[in-house]
Amino acid sequence: MNASLYKILTVGLILSTFFASGQDFTSKKEYLSALKKDRDEKDREFANSEKSPIAPDQKAVFKGLRYFKPDISYRVMAKLEIFSNPDTIKMVTTTDRRPLYLVFGEVRFSLKNKEFILTVFRNIDLMIKPGYESYLFLPFTDLTSGDDSYGGGRYIDLQLSGGDLIEIDFNRAYNPYCVYNKKYSCPVPPDGNFLNTEIKAGEKDYAH
Repeated sequence: MNASLYKILTVGLILSTFFASGQDFTSKKEYLSALKKDRDEKDREFANSEKSPIAPDQKAVFKGLRYFKPDISYRVMAKLEIFSNPDTIKMVTTTDRRPLYLVFGEVRFSLKNKEFILTVFRNIDLMIKPGYESYLFLPFTDLTSGDDSYGGGRYIDLQLSGGDLIEIDFNRAYNPYCVYNKKYSCPVPPDGNFLNTEIKAGEKDYAH
């Protein structure tokens, strides 16, 4: 094989692998900038908004949320399997409330050279709300839960893309509101959504 052609094919294979995994390195700088901007905006909302989950008497001492260092390797593309006859469950929460959720499907992905499967859900009430037509809910726990991250698990919001691939960005994993204020009722990640690895990405536990 011609040496120049071999080099072109090799580079093409590497780039296609990067893009298939959701890691577009040409826009890494823009991605990190957008992530920081969103986190800064969330801090401002938590500190100032009337809808903030931070209790009013705690806002004066609120120093911002804590995060793991952004890591592009925690941004992955997953294979989405939508269940043909999905069950409806009463999701366990941190209170007696039991909201209805559709067990929508499973996502399969590779992370740190390991394969994982998680279940994704749709909130029945939210499904009919304008703007949430493509919204999926992914609650999970991992080996950092109860240590660096909140023991009750974290959430990721997903968006249907119309195909069988979906992006999961663990850098955007966030805490349920009950972490900041016990007046909230928050879904508890099912036992099957435990990741037997450390997800050192996204929001850390909240320091009261």
